[in-house]
This record gives sequence, C-alpha cells and structure tokens, in this order.
Amino acid sequence: MIIAYIIVFTLMGSVGSLIGSYFLLLKQKITESFSNMLISFAAGALIATAFLDLFPEAAEAAGDANIFMPALLGFLSFFIAERYIRLFHYHHSHGKKPSTLLVLIGDGIHNFVDGVTIAAAFMVSLPLGFSTTLAVVAHEIPHELSDFSLLIYAGFSTKKALFYNLLSALTAILGAALTLFISSRYLNLTNYLLPLTAGNFIYIAASDLFPELRKKSRLGETLVQAGLIFLGIVIIVLLKSWVKES
Repeated sequence: MIIAYIIVFTLMGSVGSLIGSYFLLLKQKITESFSNMLISFAAGALIATAFLDLFPEAAEAAGDANIFMPALLGFLSFFIAERYIRLFHYHHSHGKKPSTLLVLIGDGIHNFVDGVTIAAAFMVSLPLGFSTTLAVVAHEIPHELSDFSLLIYAGFSTKKALFYNLLSALTAILGAALTLFISSRYLNLTNYLLPLTAGNFIYIAASDLFPELRKKSRLGETLVQAGLIFLGIVIIVLLKSWVKES
C-alpha cells in the first residue's frame, strides 16, 4: 500500500506539476499573477513542512543521533548546485539563449530529488507524505513554468517543450524507486533523508521564493503575499491534523 501511495503521489508531484504549469502557460495573461500567488503559498508550505513536519519526525526517528548535520548538508547542497553547478534554476543572461541541455538536465535532477523526498516522507508516515507532496507541488509549478519559458525562448515549440519536460519529470519515479530499494537494505536511511529534505526546503524558501516575493513593494501586494504564506502554513498544519485523526 505504501508503494502505491509513493508511486501515485510522486507522479502527482512531478508530472502533475508539469501538466498544471502547461495549462497555465496557455493562459499567459494570468500566468504571472498566479505564479506570484503560488510562490507565496509555496514559501509558507515549504517552511511549515520543514519545521513542523520533517524536523519533528526526523528527531523522533533518529533518537540521540544528530539530525542537524544532514540538514546543514541539505541546505549547502542546494546552494552549491545553484551557485556553481547551475543545475536547478536558470535565468536569462544578457539576452543570450539558455542551454536547453542544461535546463533539461537540471530539471531532471530537481525532479529526481523530489522523488527521493516524497518516497522518504511516505516511508515515515502518510501525513508526512501528504504534506510533503503538497509542498513539492506548490513550488514545482512555478519552477516548471520557468523551465517551459526558457525552452520556448531557446526555440522549442510548445509541444516539444512539453515532451522533453515530461521525460525529465519521470526521473522523480527513478528517485522514488532508488529510495525504496536502498531503504529496504538500510532501514535508517530516512533518519538522514528527512533532515536533508528539511534543509533543502528551507534553502528553496529562503534563497529563491522569499527574495522573489520582495520584488513586490506595494502594500496591497505585500498583504496578499503575507496572507498566502500564512495560508500555506495553516494548510500544512490542518492537513497533518486531519490525516492523523482520520
């Protein structure tokens, strides 16, 4: 049963996010505003999942083991990937077209990590799996929108961009499968994966999402952002409580 949950929700987190971003891309007039709203919600969902779900579960599972070193490694691994390897996020540079191969490889690695994250969460508990998947989907849709835009800017047709993004999205299944395989031999793997994931989530929220939100300076926009961040936190808390009670 757990394997079925992992497969379904891993597909939801990767392919579902891709399809959602594709349909949003067709509605270009609402894409930017909706993307900004989703970024606010994702920021709240990610930090809530990290601090209220992943860290407590990791601390309980690890016992006396140090969970903060894996969390630090998770934070730093995303920093190194983004700053030096440049595989996770891409930006236009002086009008030059981006490397499509780099975009697709980076998206594949990103989805692979998402698959590892979702599988590790479900192996601990269903509530943690649900909340982690929600956090992944919330931040993946803006990410996929960005990748779509870059591939189209580089000369891909919409259908071609969708096809190649779909291939890279399927690496999430590979990440989930590898996590299940290794965990069957090393039962304490989740003790390291949970804090590692928490570090990743904190980095994404603090380094990518919140700085993006700071570009909006109007009071009304700031209040909407704050409300959506709070909504992301509240939904994670309610989802965790509801699943535990049911």
